[in-house]
Formats: sequence, C-alpha cells, structure tokens
Amino acid sequence: MGVTMKPSGRSFGRPGGWQHADVPDATDAGDWFGGRLPDSWFEGTASIEVDREEIVVVGTLPTEEGSSPAATEGRIARFREGTRAERMQIADEAEKRYGRKVAWGVRTDSEVVLFTHLAVPVMTRLRQPERRVLDTLVDAGVARSRADALSWAVKLVGEHTQDWLDELRGAMSTVDELRKKGPSV
Repeated sequence: MGVTMKPSGRSFGRPGGWQHADVPDATDAGDWFGGRLPDSWFEGTASIEVDREEIVVVGTLPTEEGSSPAATEGRIARFREGTRAERMQIADEAEKRYGRKVAWGVRTDSEVVLFTHLAVPVMTRLRQPERRVLDTLVDAGVARSRADALSWAVKLVGEHTQDWLDELRGAMSTVDELRKKGPSV
C-alpha cells in the first residue's frame, strides 16, 4: 500500500506534520525534570506541560496557614529570586535536550503565577464574519486588539471544552503510537 502524497511531496496527516518535523521528542520531559529539580523546591511533583515551542514547569510552594496575600506574594518573590541561577542552569540543560524554551511558575493556595514565558505569534486567515467577531470584542472593550480578542476566544473555548480537548489529545497520541508500530514506508 502506497502513501498518498500532496503535490509538495509530503504525505497527508500526522504524525505531527510539518510542525513537528524538527522538534526533538519530549515525551520523557516530566521524568527528566522530576529527576533534575531539587526536592526542596516544591511540595509534591511539579507539573510539566510541553508544546512545540515551550516547556512550562509549575511547582507548588509549601503552604503557610493564614498567610496574607502580601505574605504569599513575598514567598513567590523570594522563591523566584532565590532559585533564579539554578532555574536558568536547568532551563539551559533542558533547552539543549528538548529544543524548546523553558518557562517557570509556582502554584500557591490561591493562584498560579507564571514567570517569564513565551507568547508565540500565530498566523491565521479570517474571513469577514470572523473578523467582525474580533472587532466587536475590541469595540466593546473586551480586548485591546484583534490579537487579544483571538487569544481571549481561544482561552474561552479551552475552558469550556477541556475534557473534549484532553480526550482528543489522548486519541492523537494513540494514533501516533499505532503509526510507530505499523509498517515503515
């Protein structure tokens, strides 16, 4: 059985397509960070989220009962400044290993604070009806620009469809695994 090719010479469909072509595999990033991060930094295991451009590491700071919002803000600042050199060293190692930037954050009782992280431009072509939606959000003061409006819309969809998106990601992962087990082309 042959592979159906596009006129450009590339095959249709996943795994990943062109967007994954030059990105190193990061399926073991959670394990790597789990072994690399100092045990004293976080309560429990840090969460590791990976996409094509970035790895985001978020750990939970130890809980301090009855601390005020100002005290929590101070704990976050102390952690950020006190771990900066070591976080940057770990980030450099991970960037060489995984070919992605590393962003850091902390979780407290009441919030998640991300330190410097990427905001990646995404190109899209929209027809007038879609542009009018974005312009309405801008005109209503919901967003400052079309880019902000699009970001807001994507966040809103993500919040309301998280279970479905998780199921879809799981299905895509299963397809990738089946493809790896199949005959080589």
